Order: sequence, then structure tokens, then C-alpha cells
Amino acid sequence: MERLWGLFQRAQQLSPRSSQTVYQRVEGPRKGHLEEEEEDGEEGAETLAHFCPMELRGPEPLGSRPRQPNLIPWAAAGRRAAPYLVLTALLIFTGAFLLGYVAFRGSCQACGDSVLVVSEDVNYEPDLDFHQGRLYWSDLQAMFLQFLGEGRLEDTIRQTSLRERVAGSAGMAALTQDIRAALSRQKLDHVWTDTHYVGLQFPDPAHPNTLHWVDEAGKVGEQLPLEDPDVYCPYSAIGNVTGELVYAHYGRPEDLQDLRARGVDPVGRLLLVRVGVISFAQKSQRTSPRTHPSQACPASRQCMDMKLKGPVAPQEWQGSLLGSPYHLGPGPRLRLVVNNHRTSTPINNIFGCIEGRSEPDHYVVIGAQRDAWGPGAAKSAVGTAILLELVRTFSSMVSNGFRPRRSLLFISWDGGDFGSVGSTEWLEGYLSVLHLKAVVYVSLDNAVLGDDKFHAKTSPLLTSLIESVLKQVDSPNHSGQTLYEQVVFTNPSWDAEVIRPLPMDSSAYSFTAFVGVPAVEFSFMEDDQAYPFLHTKEDTYENLHKVLQGRLPAVAQAVAQLAGQLLIRLSHDRLLPLDFGRYGDVVLRHIGNLNEFSGDLKARGLTLQWVYSARGDYIRAAEKLRQEIYSSEERDERLTRMYNVRIMRVEFYFLSQYVSPADSPFRHIFMGRGDHTLGALLDHLRLLRSNSSGTPGATSSTGFQESRFRRQLALLTWTLQGAANALSGDVWNIDNNF
Repeated sequence: MERLWGLFQRAQQLSPRSSQTVYQRVEGPRKGHLEEEEEDGEEGAETLAHFCPMELRGPEPLGSRPRQPNLIPWAAAGRRAAPYLVLTALLIFTGAFLLGYVAFRGSCQACGDSVLVVSEDVNYEPDLDFHQGRLYWSDLQAMFLQFLGEGRLEDTIRQTSLRERVAGSAGMAALTQDIRAALSRQKLDHVWTDTHYVGLQFPDPAHPNTLHWVDEAGKVGEQLPLEDPDVYCPYSAIGNVTGELVYAHYGRPEDLQDLRARGVDPVGRLLLVRVGVISFAQKSQRTSPRTHPSQACPASRQCMDMKLKGPVAPQEWQGSLLGSPYHLGPGPRLRLVVNNHRTSTPINNIFGCIEGRSEPDHYVVIGAQRDAWGPGAAKSAVGTAILLELVRTFSSMVSNGFRPRRSLLFISWDGGDFGSVGSTEWLEGYLSVLHLKAVVYVSLDNAVLGDDKFHAKTSPLLTSLIESVLKQVDSPNHSGQTLYEQVVFTNPSWDAEVIRPLPMDSSAYSFTAFVGVPAVEFSFMEDDQAYPFLHTKEDTYENLHKVLQGRLPAVAQAVAQLAGQLLIRLSHDRLLPLDFGRYGDVVLRHIGNLNEFSGDLKARGLTLQWVYSARGDYIRAAEKLRQEIYSSEERDERLTRMYNVRIMRVEFYFLSQYVSPADSPFRHIFMGRGDHTLGALLDHLRLLRSNSSGTPGATSSTGFQESRFRRQLALLTWTLQGAANALSGDVWNIDNNF
């Protein structure tokens, strides 16, 4: 090597002149091209030395043409050394390239693990637009907060709560026109309304619902005056029922079980239940066929005035209607008559869209319920006000140069108080394509029910992103703290404090459990009690303002900041910030519950091994995708889109393809309802401990059934294995054993 270097130096010394070619990037019309400049090694040189092609020749045969004169010694040496010099240069270049590549990958902030662990750096770069320049997270955040601060959330909440907006009413029709006009004035690419005719249930003025006394002989006595005759529960069974009155708290399965444990049998009796915690549909389903519990709600004060007999209700069941404690019953016999009628009613959903520049066919969806039976300040006025404010804010950002990578779809839902009818109708209409289009759904319903605690009811895919955004939003009632700092001050395990499963009565639930789109619903709540006026005519702006002690504007602003910054990340990040590895942890947590019954199953010759194997395949597939993304070329748009498509469909992979949507609409194996779910499998396994005989072969219609267990296990395993295979990518990349 030293000999080669010496020959090279000697050749340079003997050369009469030298030159080098320098390339520089040209801006302007020829941007992206390289322009060649010549730099002389010696001032005043007029000509340049050029490299000529080299030709290797063997010995010339006799009789050939005369040989050329001998080259000067330095030239001959240069010819002999040239191949070695070329090889040496290649080795140096290759080593430098590899070193630079490794260093670059280690310092890149917009690639690699940022897909799974969201960067907290204020200079985090959510998207690299190589044609329009760099847009940093801090710039977008500052722009968003600047325009959001110009709104008047409180006034919109107050004004909306004062308007009549029962689904199908004239007041709702007027509000629909006003909101569509408000969206049309903003800088949106599309604004439209879709109308659905649905069967909604209303009280029959000619035949009102009634509640009567019944004496010991079974004779119907005088009618009890209802506190509010207009209050009713939609979808109640039409007819009448007679029975003794029993207080059942919220009507949950655990409440009914607690009643039985205290010696009060709810079967064949009228149940008095409280509003809240679970939906009206769940209360009705879980207490049927005893009665529809919510029909007794208008008479709650009169019912409690009867001083129910029986055991005193537990402390957590006590309320504030009377000075004396609540009793469980049974109480007097009553006759409930329900005469609601069903009518075809038009409902209108309102849409506004900002088209994305790179992936316009992928939507980030945000919605809020618009209708309400009463004032609905907390139920829907807050969400509607925040939705309109976000539309205005993002419209202002678009006017100032912002353009999201993916489309933003803003929706105002109708028919929410009838069981999210508006959103469900839309989902049913696009069931076969929405999982290919919708990235995430963000619900603004029930967003402000207090200000002490913050909950995010969500899919596991969004947990890491929510953690990152919480660190960017100031707490509305703890000065100098972010929401994340407020949460971890109470519980260092922030997700245990914040993350909750999606409730069935939320519009977000159907997006995930029915369609397979990850969703989230934010809620600020009181620490010691639930908001007492939800679903009642007392849900007024004044009562909500009083519960929050004047902090309603600040809390609503915090929700708007949370939702808005989440939208920016989801619509603008080059790679979708969805944590697809989280479901591996979810399965592991559930497997811990399954392991409790491994001994019982082994005694029957059964095993859960296939579930364990499918879980392992999913974890390996997630890690493989993470490594693929980390090692990929960041500027490759085709690869980026392919990865985003695989990431955004993860939720859909957990919808069981082995059950019918008509029979089991909520097909999600973790959050759905039906025998195909992991929850149903666990409930079935618990029957192993309740069989009276305790023998391996013992089964009954209400006990553990081996054939049912095998079917449940197969449905669960096939879906989980299918999710692992789908996450792995193309079929030729899948190496799992079936």
C-alpha cells in the first residue's frame, strides 16, 4: 500500500497541471440537478487535463504492427497502479457511506421507532415535505393554538343549549340549516348533508304512559302523578306489567347479583334504576323481561317517597332525593303501562371536509352529537361547540398555508339520543369500505362532565399518541402543569388512571366494534360523583357551569386542544402514529386471565396452546413491521403508503370474519359482543368452577359445555392468527404455521 501511495504522489509531482470536478446543487427551475464546475489547481492555467480510457493489452504477436514508443516512467507506473487506486477509492467510499448511513439513521427524528413511541421533542418533524420545505411540530402547534384562542366556545355552548333540537323536530331542522351554513362559510373543500329516514319512538299524546297503584287483591287503583309526563325511554316494549317495586341502582349485572346476595330477588318485579353509567339499551337488555327500568324514572321521587321496605341499600347506592336512607325493597305493587309509538323520522348528518394533499382517500374523522331531548348542555352542546371551533381553526390554518397529508372529515350527528342512530346509519351505509378509508374516529360527546379527572375511552392503538398529546396540553385546573403531569401526580401508571374501554352507548364504540376503525372519546369528570343531570331536562348550561364552578370555558378549551393536536398528528404525520404493537400486550393481559383455568382444562384434556401460539405470531409480526419501517427509505412514497395501509387496518383485523354482521354486528374479539369474543370465552370458562358435580364430564344447559368451548376457542384463535398474518404483509412473507 505504501508503494502505491508513493507512486501516486510521484505522478502528481510530475504532472504539469491538475484539475478537479466539483458538483453543486442548483436552486430554481433546475432544482434537484447537479451543475458541474471546473476548479483549476493552479492559478492562470488555461487547459485542463482529462482522464482517458485505459486499455489493457496482452503480448502482441509476431508480425503485428510496430509497437508504440515507450511511455515515460511515471506514466507507466501510473498505468500499473491505476486498478489498485480504483479499488482503494471504492473501499474508502463504501466505508464512509456505511458510516454516514448508520450515523444518519441514529439521528433521524421522523423515522424508526417514532411509529410506535411518539417523539416528545418540540422540534419533532411530523412530516417532511420535500417539495414545500420542512414543517415542524412546534410550528403547527403554535399556529393551531393561535387560531384556536380566537374562538368563543362558551357562547356557542350557551346558545346551542337554549335551542330545541329533538331529532325530527322543526327546531332541529333550523339548527341543521344554521350549522351547514356556518361550515359553508369556512375554507372547506366539501360541505354536504345526508338524510336518513329511521323509525324513532315517541310518546303517544292520545295514550300517555301511566303508573298505577295495585292493591293486595290485584285490583288497579289510582294513577300516580308523574314528575314529568314527557320524559320517556325510546325503544321500550309496548304493553303493561305489574309487580312489586325493587331498587336496582344502575341496573348493571353486578347490581342484580348484589341484590340477590342481599336476599332480594329481582325476577318478576318492577325495577327502579338510576340514569347513567350504562346506556338505556343495556339497562333494558340486562333487566328484561322484568320491565323497562327507565320507564319508572319520571316517577322516581314518588317511588322513593313510598319508603321502600327491605334491607338498606349499600352506601354507594345512596342518593340525595330523601333525607332518610334508600332501601332495596320490595315495595308496593304497581302497574306500568307503556304506549309509545314508532314513526318514520328524517334525521340529517352534516359533513365538512378538508382534502389531504398526499393521501386524500384516507380520512381522519371527528364528530359530535347535535340533538338532545332537553337542553343537553353536557350531552351535546359542548361537543357541537368544540366541533364548530375546530372547523373554524383548521380552516384558518388552511388559509395560512397548512395542508394536511390526509383528509379531515368533520361530522355533526343527528339522532344521538336514540342510540347513536345517525352515526350507525352512516356506518351501515359504508360498512364495506370504511375500514379502507377511515384512519381514526374522534368523538366529542360527553367531553365535559366535570374537571377533576380525565379519561380517554379508546382503542389500544391510540394509547401512545394520547400520552404524547397529554404532555402538550395544559391542565385546566392545575396551574403550571400539563394534563400528563396532573395525571401522574395521582397515579404514576398514567394509562391505568386515564385509559378506559369504549362504552357501548358512545358513537365511537360502533366505529371500532362494528366497522374496525380505532376510536377515542375524551371525558373530563368529577372525582367524587358522576354528573347528575346527564339525560335529564336539568342538563342546562347553568347547572353545568355550576358543577364546574366557573371553569367550563377552560375545560372545553382543553378538550379542543387535545382533539386538535391529535388531529394534526393523525392527518399530517408521514407515518401513522398508531401503536400496532399494543395489541400484543392486550392479548398477554387476557391470557393471564385464561391461565387461571389451565388446570381445569387440562383435567378435561383441553388446552389453550393455540391461543398462545397465535399471540406469539402477532408479536413477531408487529416487531417485523417495526424493523421494516425502521430500515426503509424515508423518501419512498410508495413504501410509506404501503406501511400506512397496513397500520390503519390493524383494528379491522380483529373483527371476526367467521360470524355474520347481521347476527353479531359487533364482531371485534376484544371489544365486541357475542360468543366469538374473548370476554365470552372467559365467562364460559368461569362455569368450570360452578358445576355442581365438579367432574370432568359434567355439563348442563347452564354449565360448561366442551363443544361450545372448542368452537369459541377456534373462532378466537383464527381471528388472532389472521391478524398476525395480515400484519406480516404479503403472503410470501408469512412463515407462520397454521
